[in-house]
Amino acid sequence: MTSLARELQLSKSNVHRILLTLQSKQYVRRVDSNSTYELTPKIWELGSLVRGRLSLLKVSNEYMMELARATGESVHLSILEGGEVVYIDKIESSQPIAAYTRIGGRAPAYCVATGKAMLATVPGEELDSLLPKLKRFTDSTITAHDKLRSELIKTREAGYAVNRGEWREDVFGVASPIWDGAGRALGAIGISGPSVRYKAKQVKVFSGHVVKAAQKIAGALGHNSRYPSPVGPR
Repeated sequence: MTSLARELQLSKSNVHRILLTLQSKQYVRRVDSNSTYELTPKIWELGSLVRGRLSLLKVSNEYMMELARATGESVHLSILEGGEVVYIDKIESSQPIAAYTRIGGRAPAYCVATGKAMLATVPGEELDSLLPKLKRFTDSTITAHDKLRSELIKTREAGYAVNRGEWREDVFGVASPIWDGAGRALGAIGISGPSVRYKAKQVKVFSGHVVKAAQKIAGALGHNSRYPSPVGPR
């Protein structure tokens, strides 16, 4: 601790508090034999996560373009940050009327297709921490936790999620998670547009294109493109 305080130019008390926090989050551990601290594998996991996201952005564009051509809809690439999605890439729709989103924008994960697709891969006990009080944004927003969990189970089984105007009135979407090798979502790819273009028959067609795009991206990243057996929300 003395060495760390000197190196960081902080007081020992400040360093002690920081170390306690890092220990509680399992990023460092104390080596009792010599009263020092060492990093844990969680640091490696964190770095791997960032690397995976950078790779995701790099390889996805080709398949996003394919999906845009196949559907004519706006295509989004999203990641999960806590209980929100962050849009990290987008291709605009070729249609005269399109849904508005922006790269870097955020939305509540439980209200949008890419968010629900990723939430469906999260184990039940971890899911609790990602679902705050469910705020209503439209008449279609799911605000009951049990109903949302039921939908996430169906999403997991189907391989894709549907947003039925739950975040923005009359804006629908379809999305599928992009799996990593551990059965979790690196991100999600989805499409969105006006509800008039998302009738049941068309959603079925769109979902096939979206799932295929997600599988291709996962394969390009070196992950098994088949969906893991259900271990998600319960």
